[in-house]
Amino acid sequence: MNELLEVMKRLRDPTNGCPWDLEQSYATLAPYTLEEAYEVVDAIERGDLGDLKEELGDLLLQVVFHAQLAAEQGAFDFDAVASGIVDKLIRRHPHVFGAEAGGDTATVSRRWEDIKTAEKAAQGKSTRRLDGIARALPALTRATKAGKRAADIGFDWPDHHGARAKVGEELVELDEAIRLGDRHEITHELGDLLLAVVSLSRHLEVDPESALRAANRRFESRFRHVEDEVAAGRPRELADLERYWQDAKRLEKAAR
Repeated sequence: MNELLEVMKRLRDPTNGCPWDLEQSYATLAPYTLEEAYEVVDAIERGDLGDLKEELGDLLLQVVFHAQLAAEQGAFDFDAVASGIVDKLIRRHPHVFGAEAGGDTATVSRRWEDIKTAEKAAQGKSTRRLDGIARALPALTRATKAGKRAADIGFDWPDHHGARAKVGEELVELDEAIRLGDRHEITHELGDLLLAVVSLSRHLEVDPESALRAANRRFESRFRHVEDEVAAGRPRELADLERYWQDAKRLEKAAR
């Protein structure tokens, strides 16, 4: 770790450093930080531990880079970042590092949120349940987090049946907006439908972001098969394309 920190300092040396690294700021690094986080997720979903090791290194570099910028400004350094997260983990796990009883996962999660809220109050920050959810999160992930926090105070259906009924209700409202041809209402109702689907996903204990990524991968794989059939000179009417798509689905199932 110390060697990595020293390499970063060299890269940012005003005299002998790298021109590209010297031009970077928090804002210019932000897209790279986000990209590296997604590449970590991609390696995990592919089950590629070799890639995971490399991508975790790339993500760690982003943390080190941001900390170096802050150190140059006299704001904080990497040691402060590491110390801060150590202190936070100890504070928020009193059942491990303190005298409190443990409990199940749900109990531990609620305690984490309660401690987090108390910390915010002590710092003079807002303690509203939905504050603090990063606006840069993917919309599906942000909606999931918001739903979980609302559920913490009982604002939720008791089981998935209520969430499923809400999806049906929103579909009816979307159909009506489509019938009327009102673009604003169509957008509004489509957003409500997506939010209802996220709520159903949460009740079914399925991460909607992961589910959609998996669906994207299936679509891409099946569409490549369709493209290959067309490229081979086979008919390309819609009915033909649909048949190639169904063939791809059958091949997919056979390979499981």
